[in-house]
Amino acid sequence: MTSKNIPVNIKNKSIKETKEEINKILDKIEKGGTNLENHIDDYDTLLKLNKHMDDLFKKKLKEINSLGKKNAKK
Repeated sequence: MTSKNIPVNIKNKSIKETKEEINKILDKIEKGGTNLENHIDDYDTLLKLNKHMDDLFKKKLKEINSLGKKNAKK
């Protein structure tokens, strides 16, 4: 899955909001008691949220590395 496949409503979420949404879906699946075929949309959303979270962490890592390089030059 690429970042361009992620809908805008997910791309606009912060790390905290993304984590909360992931936990909400996981709780729904775990407590649902229905068969997993009924959760295909939830699973798809989880994949998109996971990719978005990965992208957010990569962005933060680049920011941290950039700050580290700037501080090392001082």
